[in-house]
Amino acid sequence: MTERLTAPGPAGPGDAPAPGQRKAATPERTKTFASLRVRNYRLYFLGALISNNGTWMQRIAQDWLVFSLTGSSFAVGVTTALQFGPMLFFGLLGGLIADRYPQRRLLLITQVILGLLATTLAVITLTGVVQVNYIYLVALGLGLVTVIDNPARQTFVGVMVPQGLMRNAVSLNTGNFQLARLTGPAIAGLLIAAVGPGWAFAVNGASFVAVIGGLLLMRPAEFQPLERAARGRGQLREGLKYVAARPQLLWTIALVFFIGCFGFNFPIILTAYAGVIFHGGPGLYGWLNSTMAVGSLLGALIAARRATASMSMLFAMAGVFGAALMVLGVVPWLVTFLPLLALTGLAGVSFNTMANSSVQLATDPSLRGRVMSLYFLVMMGSTPIGSLTVGWITEHWGAHVALLITGAICGLASVGCGLLAARQAGISVRVDPRRGHQHLVLARRNS
Repeated sequence: MTERLTAPGPAGPGDAPAPGQRKAATPERTKTFASLRVRNYRLYFLGALISNNGTWMQRIAQDWLVFSLTGSSFAVGVTTALQFGPMLFFGLLGGLIADRYPQRRLLLITQVILGLLATTLAVITLTGVVQVNYIYLVALGLGLVTVIDNPARQTFVGVMVPQGLMRNAVSLNTGNFQLARLTGPAIAGLLIAAVGPGWAFAVNGASFVAVIGGLLLMRPAEFQPLERAARGRGQLREGLKYVAARPQLLWTIALVFFIGCFGFNFPIILTAYAGVIFHGGPGLYGWLNSTMAVGSLLGALIAARRATASMSMLFAMAGVFGAALMVLGVVPWLVTFLPLLALTGLAGVSFNTMANSSVQLATDPSLRGRVMSLYFLVMMGSTPIGSLTVGWITEHWGAHVALLITGAICGLASVGCGLLAARQAGISVRVDPRRGHQHLVLARRNS
């Protein structure tokens, strides 16, 4: 007997059907923009679209400003480490806060603070007093706010839309972010070249008005009911035990660690490609990011049409992403590098979207904040480790070598985590190379 492991809803170690049982039919496709019919989500989506453009403008301007001040890829890695490091130490606490308190209230607070930090960065840059240490402090502040903002945003999806639309809404959120990644870096590159990075920070500060306005205009009466976590001892440990007992959560999150740590270090890689390998400037850096966003946006929209995603597909997509990084590392020409970069973005976002939505749907709503905080702890909290490592490799051995090494790590991790997940779930994995046969066969082992 063969079967696919899917993540339709909260499940335990025996989430796959027993032999002889049939799974309830679940439609594999849905309309791409189905979640936009929900008014509250539509307000959130439109506000986030504007704010995400500003966020991407700041990311590009910040990375390029650090590189311009220091000439060091390692310094860009330090900035990234400071921005994502707090998630490593306080991520689980942020998830518990998101489980306890109304997400909209938390988001209103975090978005105001993020807007003030962007405005601060704009002021010190436009007045000419900026130093790399000041950028480090702002990056650290952004990271501390993100500890609460990230799990609150992720779990807020389940408040705005019913469970049947959650995978679609998560994919559209990713598409929203990638659409902004397509336009934001291009605008930032033009702004930096014309008037300097300070105005990019100023635009980002102003963009938070849109998302704050969207949150204020929502109708709380239309929110989905969500059980709140009561105060009590051992709640953080409860979230960890919940994940450890469920292979589809445990090994998906483990794989997210490797992909987040080694695969998503494009600020470091692309600054080196733009400034050193292709001898360009901030304009080229912006276009490299926008090119990657084309593929990323396409991957998110494709994912939005899927109502289900098998675990084998998830692990396979991680392997494709690792292979794409390695191929990208051996391409020396810009004209070839650009389309391959778009395909790499498609594979990376496809994996990220499937992993995010699968983990959310497989988790009990009362624990979703803690589980998603763990998800982002390993994805974003691993970034400081990866950014420092990849920054060092890029500076000493070159961006080509960095891509080859990180791609190989991601590919090996996809195979290892996939096999371990199948083993814990009681699924045997067999490869059948014969023509006309299913090449990868998953079957439940007899107990």
